[in-house]
Amino acid sequence: MTDIDIANADRLLTTTRSVRRRLDATRPVPNELIEECLSVALQAPTGGNLQVWRFVVVTDPDKRRSIADVYRKAWDVYRESAAYTFRDDDPRAAASPRVLASSQHLADHLEEAPVLLVPCVMGRVDDAPHFRTVTTMACVLPAVWSFMLAARARGLGTCMTTLTLMHEQEVAAILGIPDGVSQVGLIPVAYYTGDTFRPVERLPMERIVSWDSWGRATP
Repeated sequence: MTDIDIANADRLLTTTRSVRRRLDATRPVPNELIEECLSVALQAPTGGNLQVWRFVVVTDPDKRRSIADVYRKAWDVYRESAAYTFRDDDPRAAASPRVLASSQHLADHLEEAPVLLVPCVMGRVDDAPHFRTVTTMACVLPAVWSFMLAARARGLGTCMTTLTLMHEQEVAAILGIPDGVSQVGLIPVAYYTGDTFRPVERLPMERIVSWDSWGRATP
């Protein structure tokens, strides 16, 4: 038997959403709360126990504004290809306009989030073999998700975005990140407005999961 409250664990896992519109710009987030979430994140699995993850917490308003400008430059390019086309019976079709609108809102207001978190990993994977690239990212992404879950449990909203990686060196210059460090993305952090979040409709499992061979349905 497990000592984990499965119902609450499942509720946390199924209601941690990408928060873009509902980030509360009016309410400061205490540094201690960010550190508390990071202490949870640092318990995540990491390949070979290397712990090559690094995190830059950005609270300075001028630096947040500069990073937001970089983000908007990337968003202006990405937005042109962000309107995905789905079949009418695809659950992603109805959500697509909302996702696009909320992404635009984030671009317009990113610097208002009281905290920006930049997860990084030691080393570079430019032109690296696929194995090394995936292995490097696998060393830090579990910690990123753990941070977002810990934040959700404490009433904070987050959103993982990778658009700033289009201009990674500009963000590195703003934050003094050394050349030998790879940024993994950007996470705005704020208390969220409104009540809470719910599970959302996803593609049916039979379209996602194969058993023993690609495309083989549930036995």
